[in-house]
Amino acid sequence: MRPLVTIIIPFYNCSYVDQAVRSALDQSYSPIEIIVIDDGSVSQQERLTPYLPYIYYLGKANGGTATALNHGIRHAKGDYIAWLSSDDIFYREKVNHQVQFMRAHNAYISHTNYNYIDSATHVTKYDVAQESQFTSSVEFYRSFLNSNPVNGCTVMFRRELFSAIGLFNEGLPYTHDLDMWHRVIQRGVHFPYLNESLTGYRWHDAMGTVIHQANIKQEYESTQSRCRGPLLQILSRMNI
Repeated sequence: MRPLVTIIIPFYNCSYVDQAVRSALDQSYSPIEIIVIDDGSVSQQERLTPYLPYIYYLGKANGGTATALNHGIRHAKGDYIAWLSSDDIFYREKVNHQVQFMRAHNAYISHTNYNYIDSATHVTKYDVAQESQFTSSVEFYRSFLNSNPVNGCTVMFRRELFSAIGLFNEGLPYTHDLDMWHRVIQRGVHFPYLNESLTGYRWHDAMGTVIHQANIKQEYESTQSRCRGPLLQILSRMNI
């Protein structure tokens, strides 16, 4: 029997959410459950009406992406959990290929390549992560000293991972993903990479990365400063 996969879609006033849900429903893999977490939206909910028979639609007070993800994880029944932002899309083989990859590598977490797409869902750049390929774990971990090389919507988790390292840090509105990757590394959990572009990451004028640039920069610097010491210790041990 194939494992159940839960796709969690945090949603807040996003006009692309129906495309995200459709891409989750169109996966070649089964069984899948889709949980849409409405993080206090005041618009765009009508886009979900045609899909309500096929998804779990859970509402909550507005609290940010980390709170929405954690709410979804607590309700998820899947053995594997994937995060899909409401303005992005999964390609048809995303779940199928990544589950196969994780089972083959006995992985508790993995990430993949991805494409940039525009507001009309046209690909503007293929294989974005190709430019930051890493030849070793040391090189991959070292890249975290100056960047976040992992796109959150390419990541798949085994449910057990959250029992081991906890849920997303709800005190970090913008860098909850980076904080999670650092905790994975600090725990010594293997974080393999599947070099297939299985997600369309949408760039548009209303995306949080554009709107909240100043706040993101400040929080990023704080998170990196806090995590730098433990990461340097790990790198020192790996180079021995």
